[in-house]
Amino acid sequence: GNQEKEWYTSASENVSLNGKGQLQIVARPAAAGLTCYYGACRYTSAKITTRGTLDVAPGRVEARIKLPAGQGLWPAFWLLGTNIGSVGWPQCGELDIMENHGSNMTSTSSAMHGPGYSGNTPFVHSYQVAGASFADDFHTFAVEWDSTRVAFFVDGKQHYVIPRADVESHGNWAFDHPFFIILNLAVGGTFDGDPRSDAILPATMLVDY
Repeated sequence: GNQEKEWYTSASENVSLNGKGQLQIVARPAAAGLTCYYGACRYTSAKITTRGTLDVAPGRVEARIKLPAGQGLWPAFWLLGTNIGSVGWPQCGELDIMENHGSNMTSTSSAMHGPGYSGNTPFVHSYQVAGASFADDFHTFAVEWDSTRVAFFVDGKQHYVIPRADVESHGNWAFDHPFFIILNLAVGGTFDGDPRSDAILPATMLVDY
């Protein structure tokens, strides 16, 4: 989707534990001749999902992540409603805890999507890290939500809160049910464009917890 150029695999060179208790998702140039559904693959990477294994009820979800840097990289930590199979997207609801433009390592964004506020959602907010880069060290990204609001945090600081009333001015509230977790590293597409050079690869999204 999103005109991305990666092919997600379960190969150890794309997703593995690093021996230090951390998960590494690694984007790489694809091997010559590898064919994907859209033709010749340009890159391989990985997507971790807890769908069918771990559901999270309204509450708090957080992860401590070190991001990769480079034009065209798109690391993300997000949630989808477990009812997506029956109601589809965006009716299932989506909470984007962290997304990053690899071309801008001083900023991440958080967003929410649902019926009437999907795609180019009005509910999106960026967070700037002062005097540092999200590629230099680990940072903690979190969401807390209940029946009244959704709040997003970076390193324990709340940077964005959306009251239910604001959401319902655009469409139905889609967050009173369980969600599953996704962690992935996309390459290319509409979010940050395609890489200008493969010299940024391999690129690693490192998840501490």
